[in-house]
Amino acid sequence: MLTILIDGIAYGMLLFVMASGLAVTLGLMNFVNLAHGAFAMIGGYVTALAMNRLGVPFILALPLAFAISALVGVLAERTLYARLYRRSHLDQVLFSIALVFMAVAAADWSLGSSQMLITLPSWLQGRFQVAGVDIGRYRAFLIVVCAALVIGLQLVLTRTAFGARLRAAVDDQRAARGLGINVGGIFAATFAVGSGLAGLGGALGIEIMGLDPTFPLKIMVYVLIVVTIGGTATLTGPFLAALIIGTADVAGKYYVPELGAFLIYLLMIVLLVLRPQGLIAPAR
Repeated sequence: MLTILIDGIAYGMLLFVMASGLAVTLGLMNFVNLAHGAFAMIGGYVTALAMNRLGVPFILALPLAFAISALVGVLAERTLYARLYRRSHLDQVLFSIALVFMAVAAADWSLGSSQMLITLPSWLQGRFQVAGVDIGRYRAFLIVVCAALVIGLQLVLTRTAFGARLRAAVDDQRAARGLGINVGGIFAATFAVGSGLAGLGGALGIEIMGLDPTFPLKIMVYVLIVVTIGGTATLTGPFLAALIIGTADVAGKYYVPELGAFLIYLLMIVLLVLRPQGLIAPAR
């Protein structure tokens, strides 16, 4: 049971890294970006191609995945997304869902429809024991890396001048510009970081979730569930939601595999009935 719990926590941490960018853009920037999974796919393919064709070590491929996904994200934000900030959420949903299908088709045409595999370094393979509990080395690595990202992201948003400028830009763009804040630059940087985190999550998730052109569609549901259950008032809610969903998914597949994803949807319904505003309700 403890092994399943640790695997579930690792999976939940991974879900949060992929969902955190959407939580930021939706919660702070009030922009519904359903194409978030496409940036995760970009990070996954960058990692797989860098390792398999260029011989880049796994550890060095991870920052590369973040950087390229962030670069694509900021280019998309400046050329495409910035035009829809003042449009309705329906327009944003339709636009971003169209980008998802375009990304899926482009990946299938250019890289093929087969699964992309990677070989982890030897020190991340296998398991080790702690007090008689089997722990996967890669799961432990995920927990450490994702925990560091969670803490760092929370500190940036709550304890830095950048976080204060971002909140000011979201609350009142006109007043923020009057104070000399570069609102466009703040939004572009935020979108880039969110896209980079999605790409990093896609890179880290290859070993657990697999990678093929349908990857954005597969993770879209889980990312939306995490953000919906957790709420967008803070990052704490999506973080708790990701841990709950990850643990429930792993435990459900182990104990009641015949239910498949039904357990996750049932859990989502129950939590939304009990906490319709999210696990962490917005301040009034």
